[in-house]
Amino acid sequence: MPPIKTAVLAAVLAAFTAGCASYTGQTNAPDDPNRTARGALIGAGIGAAVGLLSGDSAVQRRQRAMVGAGIGALAGGAIGAYQDRQEAELRRETAGTGVAVSREGDVIKLNLPDGVTFGFNQANLQPQFYPALNNIAGTLRQYNQTIIEISGHTDSIGSDAYNQTLSERRAQAVADYLAAQGVQRERMEVVGMGKRYPIASNDTEQGRAMNRRVEIRILPLRG
Repeated sequence: MPPIKTAVLAAVLAAFTAGCASYTGQTNAPDDPNRTARGALIGAGIGAAVGLLSGDSAVQRRQRAMVGAGIGALAGGAIGAYQDRQEAELRRETAGTGVAVSREGDVIKLNLPDGVTFGFNQANLQPQFYPALNNIAGTLRQYNQTIIEISGHTDSIGSDAYNQTLSERRAQAVADYLAAQGVQRERMEVVGMGKRYPIASNDTEQGRAMNRRVEIRILPLRG
């Protein structure tokens, strides 16, 4: 990884770690000046950090594989409209399933919560979630000029090693299912993040449940 990229990543992770160290899960006063900053670090900023961790090399590797598989890239001016259409379709297809769809620039993110995706402490997909994944797979097949990052996340209960393995197994289970539905593996980057990137406090059961998730980030293949 180039020195500049390494420095940027270190800065992002340092800021994130500092924010998490100061976050206790307690309710802050409305006029607390740190309240918004903490929310940003635990919320939207996580996507940027995870994206940096997957790195330019991973994206470039997928881009080369996709070009080799005959999947064309998007021209710069067409990317926004392409992702707009895909986002709208994903929102329609996942409505009422528990999957949260969000957007960060040209990147679409799907949050697959543990409670509806997997059984407790398990890495086997629950059959009742198959229809939602089938719909997601159908949209990903239709909008195939994208790279798909699939990351598994856990709460803070248990050892680092166990959570890392569980997060990897869950992310791979989602990737394998999507591949079985016809989504090209060349497009997918699969990674386990363990418990390193919470989106809520691990001090409460509600927060821990939110942290147990699989995220799918959909990035445009740029020309």
